[in-house]
Amino acid sequence: MKWMMRTAGMLMVAAMLAAPLAAARPAPPDMKPDVKPDVQAPPVPLLWKVSGTQGSALYLLGSFHLLKPSDYPVSKDVDQAFSRAQRVVFELSSEEMNSPALAAQMLQAAVRTDGRLLKDDLDADTWQLLQDWANDNSMPLDRLSGLKPWFVGLTVSIAQMTRQGLDPQSGLDRHLMERAQKAGKPATGLESAAAQIRMLDGMGAEEQRQLLREALELSGKGDEQSRRLHDAWRRGDADLLWHDMAVEMKRKYPDLYQRINVDRNDAWLPLLQPWLQAGQGDTLVVVGALHLLGEDGVVEKLRAQGYKVERICSSCKR
Repeated sequence: MKWMMRTAGMLMVAAMLAAPLAAARPAPPDMKPDVKPDVQAPPVPLLWKVSGTQGSALYLLGSFHLLKPSDYPVSKDVDQAFSRAQRVVFELSSEEMNSPALAAQMLQAAVRTDGRLLKDDLDADTWQLLQDWANDNSMPLDRLSGLKPWFVGLTVSIAQMTRQGLDPQSGLDRHLMERAQKAGKPATGLESAAAQIRMLDGMGAEEQRQLLREALELSGKGDEQSRRLHDAWRRGDADLLWHDMAVEMKRKYPDLYQRINVDRNDAWLPLLQPWLQAGQGDTLVVVGALHLLGEDGVVEKLRAQGYKVERICSSCKR
C-alpha cells in the first residue's frame, strides 16, 4: 500500500482538510450521475471490548475516515456500544473538527514560505506526472505551485478516493460525532489538530517527494487500491487491512511508520487507561482502524498490560 492512502487513513485532519481542495476541481465529463445504491448489510465492525475495573470498559472501534452514504446504517454492535457509552472519544475533539479555524491552520502549514515553488522540489518525471494529473482533473497547476509536496500528495490521493464516492463528511468519525452531539454525550479528543499537522509538515524533503510521486503513480492506476481497502473495512477484515496498510510501510519506511502509528498509539495509552478504572462506566473510542490492528496496535498493547480484550462481532464466523 502506498504512503498517501495510509496517511489519509491514519490522520483524521488530513482526510478532512485536503478534501475541499481535491473536490474543488470540476467532475470529469464522463462521470455518471449518482444513482440510488443497492441496499447492503451494515459493515462488519472492527470493534473490541477492553474490560477494566468493576464493570468499566473501553469499546475500541476502527474507523474509515472517508465513507459512502451506503455504508450506513452501522451494525447493531456499534449501536449497542454507542448506547452504553457515557462518553465518546475520537482522535480529535468535535470542537476542533468543527472549528472554522482548522482549515486555515492546515493551509497555513501547507503554504511555502521559503521562496521556492513546488516545481523546484521535484524531478522532471514527477513534475510531468503532476502536470498530467492536473490536466486530467481540470486542476489549474498554479493553484498547487505554492504548496508543499506533502499537501499536494494528500490532495491527489484524496481526489482519487472521492472520485469513487468516498467522502470525509460521511466518515464514521463524523457520523458518530453528530450522534454524540444529538444524544448529549461528551465527545473529546486524544490529540490536537496541531499535532497531526506538525506530523505531516515535519516530514523531510525526500519523504515528501516520495509521498507525492507515489500518490501520482497510484492515481494513474485507478480506484483498485482504495476500493480494496474500503471493501476490507466493510468486511471487518483486520488481517488484510493490517498487511495492506502497515506491514509494507513498517518494512520500507520504518521511521515514518514509527511517527505516524507507533508513537501516537503509545501516547494514547496513558490517556485511555483512566477510563478503565472503577466508576468510569463505558467509553467508546473511535480512531483510524490501523491504530487498533497488529502487534503495534492499541488492542494488543492493552492486552499486553493484562486487560481482558475481546472482539465484538455478532456477524463474524465463529
